[in-house]
Parts: sequence; structure tokens; C-alpha cells
Amino acid sequence: MSEAVTHPVRTAGPGLLASLEPLLREWLPRQRWFAGKGRPVTGFSLVAATELMPPGGRIGLYHLLVQVHQPLTPAQGAATGPGDCYQLLIGVREALPPRLAPALIGHVTKGPLAGRTVYEALYDARPAGLLLEALRTRARIGGLCFERDPGQEIRPGLVARAVTAEQSNSSVVYGDTFILKLLRRIVPGVNPDLELPLALAREGCPRVPAPTAWLRAELGGEPYVLGVLQPFVQGAADGWELALRELAKAEDFSAEARALGRATAEVHTALARALPTVTLGPAQLQPLVDAMVDRLDAAAQAVPALRPYAPSLRTAFEAVAQLGAEGRTWTAQRVHGDLHLGQCLRSPAGQWTLIDFEGEPAKPLAERRMPQPALRDVAGMLRSFDYAAHSVRPGVPGWAESCRAAYCSGYAEAGGGDPRHDPVLLRAYETDKAVYEVVYEARHRPDWLPVPLSAIRRLASNPST
Repeated sequence: MSEAVTHPVRTAGPGLLASLEPLLREWLPRQRWFAGKGRPVTGFSLVAATELMPPGGRIGLYHLLVQVHQPLTPAQGAATGPGDCYQLLIGVREALPPRLAPALIGHVTKGPLAGRTVYEALYDARPAGLLLEALRTRARIGGLCFERDPGQEIRPGLVARAVTAEQSNSSVVYGDTFILKLLRRIVPGVNPDLELPLALAREGCPRVPAPTAWLRAELGGEPYVLGVLQPFVQGAADGWELALRELAKAEDFSAEARALGRATAEVHTALARALPTVTLGPAQLQPLVDAMVDRLDAAAQAVPALRPYAPSLRTAFEAVAQLGAEGRTWTAQRVHGDLHLGQCLRSPAGQWTLIDFEGEPAKPLAERRMPQPALRDVAGMLRSFDYAAHSVRPGVPGWAESCRAAYCSGYAEAGGGDPRHDPVLLRAYETDKAVYEVVYEARHRPDWLPVPLSAIRRLASNPST
């Protein structure tokens, strides 16, 4: 039986968060998955705390859900908003061995852990292994529910290793057999990162790894999804890294792009079978168009370089509304919501799979779960080919264009309908995505701003692209 269920379950004492607060103020904003960068942390509230391993031993482990208080904007000072809630796995030791130095959070000077060292526990094989054992045994620890598909087995004793690549969440690989994705910024409700892969598994779709187990909690009567365990595709290549490697060698990528288009269409087809679809007529299209126009106007205010193109870009959205007014309708369904090359894996056998169905984490959960035209995903992938092409110098002339064409052809071959046959809606979604990219790059990676701006110029000057 696992350590998770042999020790008495105790919730953490009230002094725990106060003792950790000075360290978390410094550590949290440095994490890739922290969404509140650029705004000072003014305080913390403890939402839930569960002691998974007692700190009196050589290693302690706390599972914390912590609400972070910050100003609504950098200029608002003390006017704080409700704050995002984050999932933390806090390890406790007397001192860290050298191998865990990158995981250091800090040394506690007061409170119940005074004199101990705290660290990111996912980097430590023993605490990380405890999570897998709890999922294997379907443990219930305090308010945490570790659940598993009864049709799938989890072999005990798999060695854990943290994925160190920068991510918007955190992942642990177990013995090259499973990968556990722990959601960092959590919100109540049905999370599509579990909902959609489960629906696809029921449809028998092989393009998405079927969830093996998952971690949930219920707080204040609201369900929270905290983590999802799925099979690990050993030796798989990340689509973004694979594209960059081929670009660096000036190799053609169109065959892979075509296969990826087929995989995307298969996923869309399965989602349309598994979950309800809706028809978008004029009444439904107008709010969609209005939201795109509002995002464009806000982006033009935030990024002066975008302003000269705004009038032409607005026509991309207005054209959709015009078609709707003339009686054109579109089908909306559940989609990936944040599809790009980095969300795709190619196995050593050449099979493409899609991962990370969380959608754009910054958007409200209700919005991420809304049915949308499948072309939204297609537009995201087309923009990703463009990003890859601009990431390698010297570039390969025509690389992005050939990938875009091959991807659309593959999508059509798998029964998805050729996206190029719906140029008005495709242009609108590509424009909306490029506008988002301009704002993101201006705020976070100014050196990358020319990449989306080049697409903005193309989309503004040629309505047919």
C-alpha cells in the first residue's frame, strides 16, 4: 500500500502559509506557469492544504491550493482582484542534495517548518512517485480524489522524472510509460483537458492518448481537475522541435504537414460525433465578430505598430458578419482551442497525436468549452507553420506556404473539408490569432514582434490570404 494512504491524513496548520509566504513571493513570479507576471504579489490565501507525507521524517510533502492576490493591472497599486488559484507541491527536507538544487524554493525561518528547506517536490522522485501510487490505488486523501480508468493498469514502482522544459503547467514522466500533467492555474468546473480526451477515447480515436487516471478535488461544492495521467509516447518528437530541425537542414516538411492535417481532421470528426454541435447563424455570428473587433481595437491601442493595419484587418471580421447576414451558416463543435506544432507529437513510427486540450489558459473556462468552428484550430496551426519558418535563419523560401497547403490537403483527405474552400472564415481566424500574437510578443518577447507583424501585413494587404 502507498505512503499516501498509510499515514494519517492531516490538513496543514494555519501557520504553514504564513511561514511560506516570504519565499513564495520571490519564487512564484519566476515560474513559467505563473500567469500574473508584471504585477506585484500583495498576499496569499490558503484555499486547501493536505499533508501527503509528514514533515517529521526525512522528507515531507504538502499539497497546497493557494490563491494569489495581485493588483488588477500594474498601475492599480493596492486595488487587488480576486486572484488566481495555483496548485503547489511543496517538499520539505532538512537540506537539499545537490541534484535538487534547481528545485529550491527557500529556507523557512519561522512557523511550523522553521529551520527546514522547502522545494518543488515534482523534481524529487520519491514524492513524485507517491502521486502515481495514489492514482494506482485510487486513494482518497483529505479532499483529494485519485481516480483511474478501471480498464487500464498502472504498474507499481515506475521511476519518476520531472519534465524540465518550460510549460504552462508541469509534467512528470514515470518510467517512459506514463506522463502526469499537473495543472498549475486551476479553476472550478469541467476541464477540457480531461473532458475531451475521455470523449475521444469513447469514440476510439487513436490520435489522442486516452487518460489512464486523474486527480480531482471538490471545494465549496465545485469540482476541480488538478491533473491527468496519460500514456507516454516514448521517443516521440515534439512537432515544433521537429519542424525547426528540418528547417535548419533546409528539408521539406510538407509530408509531415499533410499527415498532421489528416490527424487534425480525424480528431475534429471524432469530437463532432462525441459531443453536441450547434449551427451559427446571424444571431450567433455577430457576438463572435464583435469579440474579434474588440480584440483588434484593444490590440491597436496597446501596440502602436498595429494601428496602420487596423482598418484593413477589420474587414476580415466584417466579411464574416456580411456572409451571415446573407444567410450563410457554419457548424460549431468542440475543438482543441490552442492548436499549434508544440501541441503535436510524432511517434518513431510516424504516427501524429494531439495533446494538451486545456485551451488557452488565460480565457475563462466557459469560453474554452464553447463549440466553435473547426477552422479556429486550423488557423492556429497555419500560424504555427509561419512562426517556425521565421524562427530559423537563413529561412527556406516557400517553406511555410508549402506546409500550409499540405496541411489543408491532408485535412481534406481525412474528410474534414478543405479549409481553403472557406477563405472568409479562415482569414478571420488567422487575423484574430495574429492580432493576439502581436500583443503577446510586444509584452513578453519584443524581439519576436516582426513575426506576427509580417502576417499582419500579408492579411491586411491581400483579403484572399
